[in-house]
Amino acid sequence: MDARDKFDSNFMTDFFEGKTENDNIIAEPRFFYGTEGDDSGGNTYKKPTKREFSETSKNVFNAGKELWKYYHAQPKCNVNASLYDIREYFQERNDKGKINSKSDDETYNELIGKLRLILKNLANKIEPKVYEYGFLKI
Repeated sequence: MDARDKFDSNFMTDFFEGKTENDNIIAEPRFFYGTEGDDSGGNTYKKPTKREFSETSKNVFNAGKELWKYYHAQPKCNVNASLYDIREYFQERNDKGKINSKSDDETYNELIGKLRLILKNLANKIEPKVYEYGFLKI
């Protein structure tokens, strides 16, 4: 996938695929998991299931992947960099230690702008569900 080195962890990709190191592990938070199982000790737990993503979510992944690939094409990159680390790399910090609002790298600005727009679209789709499912009350 164009990474320069092996990642320290593959937890998230395994989680998306419904895999764990041990299928009998009691995992928290339990609402992330799908079908119920029994650990042979009388304890019920939820076994992981493969995640299904909407087209909007897949668009976020794809935009993030394009940014990630661009970052990994740079001379100095951290294979385990988060989005925050990538932003810091391109936007740098000002004399007060805060990350600048923009970068001099136009390709980065285009890629991060696209990602932000697609994330906003996803947020607009999620927002009504936040109230519908009671995560927040009006």
